[in-house]
Amino acid sequence: MSRLRPAGDVKAADGGEGYQWRSMGIDPQFQLARGRFPAGWYMLEVQLEYERSDGDACLYVDSGNGYSESEKYSLPLRAGKISKRLVYLPKAARAVRFDPLESSGLFSVNHLRLVRLASWFARDRLLQRLTNMHIRYREMNRGEVLAEIKRQASDAGQEWLQFAWARYCETFERRRHGRDYHEWIEEVECSRRSTLEGSKATGPLFSIILPTYNSDVRLLRECIESVFAQSYQNWQLCIADDASPNADVKQFLRETADKDARVKVTFREENGHISAASNSALSLADGDYLVFLDHDDALVPSALARVHEALVRNPDARLIYSDEDKINERGERFDPHFKPAWNPDLLLSQNYICHLMVLKAGLVRQIAGFREGLEGSQDHDLLLRCLPHLSRNTVVHIPEVLYHWCAAEGSTALTGANKGYAMKAGLRAVADYLEWEQLPARVEPGVAPNTYSVRWSVPEPAPLVSLLVPTRDRVEILKPCVDALLSRTDYPNFELLILDNQSSCPKTLAYLEQVSEDPRVSVHRWDHPFNYSAINNFGARLAKGEILGLINNDIEPINEDWLREMVGQACRPEIGCVGAKLYYPNDTVQHGGVILGIGGVAGHAHKYFHRHDYGYFSRLHLVQNLSAVTAACLLVRKSIFEQVGGLDEENLAVAFNDVDLCLKVREAGYRNLWTPNAELYHHESVSRGADDTQAKRRRAQREAEYMRRRWGHVLDSDPAYNPNLTLIHEDFSLA
Repeated sequence: MSRLRPAGDVKAADGGEGYQWRSMGIDPQFQLARGRFPAGWYMLEVQLEYERSDGDACLYVDSGNGYSESEKYSLPLRAGKISKRLVYLPKAARAVRFDPLESSGLFSVNHLRLVRLASWFARDRLLQRLTNMHIRYREMNRGEVLAEIKRQASDAGQEWLQFAWARYCETFERRRHGRDYHEWIEEVECSRRSTLEGSKATGPLFSIILPTYNSDVRLLRECIESVFAQSYQNWQLCIADDASPNADVKQFLRETADKDARVKVTFREENGHISAASNSALSLADGDYLVFLDHDDALVPSALARVHEALVRNPDARLIYSDEDKINERGERFDPHFKPAWNPDLLLSQNYICHLMVLKAGLVRQIAGFREGLEGSQDHDLLLRCLPHLSRNTVVHIPEVLYHWCAAEGSTALTGANKGYAMKAGLRAVADYLEWEQLPARVEPGVAPNTYSVRWSVPEPAPLVSLLVPTRDRVEILKPCVDALLSRTDYPNFELLILDNQSSCPKTLAYLEQVSEDPRVSVHRWDHPFNYSAINNFGARLAKGEILGLINNDIEPINEDWLREMVGQACRPEIGCVGAKLYYPNDTVQHGGVILGIGGVAGHAHKYFHRHDYGYFSRLHLVQNLSAVTAACLLVRKSIFEQVGGLDEENLAVAFNDVDLCLKVREAGYRNLWTPNAELYHHESVSRGADDTQAKRRRAQREAEYMRRRWGHVLDSDPAYNPNLTLIHEDFSLA
């Protein structure tokens, strides 16, 4: 490792918390204490441990004109793991600066190298990353990528390697929701506005429901102006003032109603709080659909037009919702929430739909509108009572920011997390839903503010679970796993099938003989070349349980009720595969569910985040539906496993077989689910090893290409994710 000299915003840590350095600001810098770096190709290797969930390191090169952004090489980091990228120096470097983070806090630099590379090797790595990671070259093999790059470079009048290098660098850029959101607005959102069809007055009537109480007249005026600014004009604005003592509010509402016949206002004689006021506004509504708007928020001018377009494409829709962001008193937008498509289990965990929310008017009348006594979570309660009448075919998500949530001083956007009454109302709303639907579950407060944890009961008697653990030698890995499964599992009815794939180590064989004395354990020999899919299919045929558990031999449970939690979920008739929350030994997240499309096929949500981080809008702590989960720890009913043909032995011997299984299960009509309430350590692939040989890399590439052929039409449009989020990184940063 190159010796580091602090050059700014960094000092040695006191060592009390186990870190080497302390960043004092947002721009810590080190000078690399080394001579000139000749021109050519290098591999930058960095490993950091740090307090924050994620970070970007940067290498700055001085070729004679000082440090500048034009000679900057960004590298997204993974806590505790070595991150790598190519660096190309067209001229010899006089000096090199290393910026480890972009924030204050404690960190350690465990590994830092800049290794000279042969040109052919660098070109090979560059082309491989473009094939795997760049969105422009999906569905192409390496040869096709090279041909396409040469064609594009020729059209642009550039040398092909120069063009390819620019595309390679794009795969290391990570947009932040805060810092880079304004750039995203300019580059992505503004380009969409030009595709919007012109103003329409025909189509369904939208009744906009607006309760008010002592509103800030300036914010209320801006809110109502956002309605008048709609490009779609067939709307009515239904306002119910909840006996505001502020005369200015009433005067403003009267003047607004006098200006436009589409504005209808009712003044309540007694204050009844937001549910009662919303119901009063509902009584004014004549529209086919109801649009819910808070008195200090704003609609995007295209909001109703986008909803109308969605209804044209989906005439059976009963619920339409969009993405949203926050806006401060200076008109600055921030904190965008890019939401998944219909996700019923996430809705039980939090009101992720929130704004913009549009509901079929007849449905809202069918459930009798808002329920008084649920103030603070009245919208969530309304959605939960609609839930039995909704399905994937009647819910539409518009992946665009169509609603600005006011974050002025005193607004709900800033103070909502501190409102205890809202949390209590939300708990009651979820509990009432479970009771009315007679579901075998209870609700508890979630870890994050305004979130909930629904715990599903295990049927009586508890069904037999067959845990399948493939293994080969490496008793030092297997023994901690099996011992932990046997001693740290409070579920009363399971069998453990160890599937031995040609072990020859005497210590391993002795342990297998010893552990098989436990009546819960049996050892079965699989005397064939390694094929993860085939081994588990073999185990499934031997399994006596009605639930199968696919378990890697490097898994160790943390909480004793991990299996009880997963079984409770897996026994629900609508649920298919159930996954767990897995950590590396350093307490960073290894698996928070699988997101389709990342890296070409699939990646792990929130990988390398710290164990207690909330994650993207608290999703690291919320039960939710996901398209896929890892088979390192996966439960599924045996009947479903057999229904979809088990794991694919022929095409997916090692990688992506779990993603393929989950997609087959989803295709069969089940919802896959991930729960953070089952926590386990995962020493990821330590027994099989990494794909570090030419043969292994070719096999991995074949399996990835098969997945693109088999599932390419769904891999790039994961309904549990959002098209505005990255398919390169695993951190929910902006696309």
